[in-house]
Amino acid sequence: MRIEPLAVPAGAAALEVLPRLALALEGGSPVAPYAVGSPPPDLAPAAVDEGVDEPPAGLAVAIGTSGSTGAPKRAMLTAANLRSSIDATAARLGGHGQWLLTVPGHHIAGLQVLLRSVVAGTTPHVMDLSDGFSPATWVAAVDAMPDTDLPTYVSVVPTQLTRLLADDDATGRLARFTAVLVGGAATHPDLLTRAAAAGVTAVTTYGMSETAGGCVYDGRPLDGMSVDLDTDGRISLRGATVASGYLGDPARTHDAFPSPGTFRTDDIGHLDPDGRLRVDGRIDDLVNTGGLKVAPRLVEEAVSRLDGISEAVAVGVPDPEWGEVLAVVVVRERSSSTPGPAPTVSGLREQLRGILPDHALPRAVREVDAIPVRGPGKPDRAAIRALFGAVGE
Repeated sequence: MRIEPLAVPAGAAALEVLPRLALALEGGSPVAPYAVGSPPPDLAPAAVDEGVDEPPAGLAVAIGTSGSTGAPKRAMLTAANLRSSIDATAARLGGHGQWLLTVPGHHIAGLQVLLRSVVAGTTPHVMDLSDGFSPATWVAAVDAMPDTDLPTYVSVVPTQLTRLLADDDATGRLARFTAVLVGGAATHPDLLTRAAAAGVTAVTTYGMSETAGGCVYDGRPLDGMSVDLDTDGRISLRGATVASGYLGDPARTHDAFPSPGTFRTDDIGHLDPDGRLRVDGRIDDLVNTGGLKVAPRLVEEAVSRLDGISEAVAVGVPDPEWGEVLAVVVVRERSSSTPGPAPTVSGLREQLRGILPDHALPRAVREVDAIPVRGPGKPDRAAIRALFGAVGE
């Protein structure tokens, strides 16, 4: 089976790949998407030829994913995987519809916008990101969308949603959509509360390339999917959208896909009392401080609730006494032309005492203009750690 590298352009030119994606969805004519300007993917033809990792029948897409390790992998998604995801998404949201593309088309979230449009028989409208993502470019993109009687959808990452909700005109355009899917990174509960108060139907999504994108919406799995937690809270996802493994990589396939239709994630979580999945963070992001483990997301949510702070990301940094300690980067709200003094470690610890356990209180803080991100909008935790030379500097 020949897998064809597929260069996906940025901007409106991404629409040029729609016919090729339609062919891939028929099965047996698979593609490996990558960004125009990047090197074509290594599709490991030797491994395939030797039968070490034979692609599954009906393979449609070999989609790149690096997770948090940076080691390249390609999840093998069949046409059946993708159609199951597309149909289940439509059933959950209210039918196939008109999409606005605001994220890169070679990542799974953007690719699914293109594929959902193929199945819906619509042409997605594409936001011009040549000058970056801003409320002004968002407003222009929404205003240029064609009139339709179909449901309207858009996928954004939490950072984008945060920026849009800070602008009245942009917020008004958000409220026009039947559903605004929010994924790619953890979404703060307060952000969802703000969205709901503004009349925005925000739907959180959890999933990854290995599950054909989001497969858990607002904490509940899509039709045909289920969630399992092991005794340590590690999340496994099972069902119709799960990939067949990694192309040319039987060792990592064996580790991540213990049985057909099951993907063992690197995330930990728990079920709320109403049965909804709550993702606490990645296993390798846990901070071990003084022998006690802390999920950074719990710290991030607490810090982001403090007055004057709009975003926060917590990481672990080495410490000779504690092994690791919590360090936090924050973005302050820009609603005031005369913001208060920069946040300090002592100030943060005092405000958070009683909210977080003592071992989870930050011991370092840096203010940044914007959270460093990678890929489709995930916090770049390696870059954030690099901002901290030694705690207390």
